[in-house]
Amino acid sequence: MEIYNEKVAYENPLLSLRIFKSHRHKDLLINWHYHRELELLLVLDGELDVYIEDECRRLQAGDVAIIGSYQLHRDRSFDAPLDYIVLQFDLEQFFDHSTITYMRYFSETKNPLSRVNYILDEKPDVKAQIADCIREILQEASAKQAGYELAVNMLIKRILLLLLRNDSRRMLAEQEDFNRIRLKPVLHYVESHLTDRIQVEEVCKLANMSYYYFVKFFKKTIGLSFTEYVNYRKIKWAERILLTMDLSVSEVGERIGMPNMAHFYKMFKKYNECSPKEFQKKMLSWNQN
Repeated sequence: MEIYNEKVAYENPLLSLRIFKSHRHKDLLINWHYHRELELLLVLDGELDVYIEDECRRLQAGDVAIIGSYQLHRDRSFDAPLDYIVLQFDLEQFFDHSTITYMRYFSETKNPLSRVNYILDEKPDVKAQIADCIREILQEASAKQAGYELAVNMLIKRILLLLLRNDSRRMLAEQEDFNRIRLKPVLHYVESHLTDRIQVEEVCKLANMSYYYFVKFFKKTIGLSFTEYVNYRKIKWAERILLTMDLSVSEVGERIGMPNMAHFYKMFKKYNECSPKEFQKKMLSWNQN
């Protein structure tokens, strides 16, 4: 059985997203594959069988299927004409400081995201709203009017919110609000000390927890380890500096508290799949178009 890792190419480097409309007119079976991006399929006309690991879903006009990050999947179309929309996006890139605590719901540590497809089966109104969001994202990404990146960002978050609020079976990981409240001083401290080398021991006192309890508590509540979260926030800040300030890459590394260039490059490539200089060149050239 042939399985391949699909590399999703983003048209706009400012948006970690790919969306396109596709047409088929014959029986076609796509090989098993996976990718890091979350994927949503919307059938406009015709029928499509979608295989997600050991599950098969038959989609007809108006139906939507959700495929989680790195979930093995393939699909099959039939002789009749088929029109459908494919939406793929890197979930992490659509969370910022104010919403990062909600990333744990979609981290798939407990259940693959395909499990929330039951929402679409049980609630036609939610399915219709998500389908409308997908159509609007395609329209925005095609027209590229001023501010379309903002519109796409809001529509992606609208989809996530619809899933979160309609998950009656609690397939998405859930945590009490009290846990997030306990970590607010820690998250604020991180944002205020991104230029420093932040140690786990330093923030345990803020949370009033032992080291071992804090490590587990943070991972369970946020969906990332504390070190991963700090690196993620530092790289997000580095991206902003690269696009708004005239500094060398080494100066940016110093500014975000990563003076070790090898470590800085490694962390930057982890979240952007390119070097800081390549990121800067790509982003600035896009803005000039």
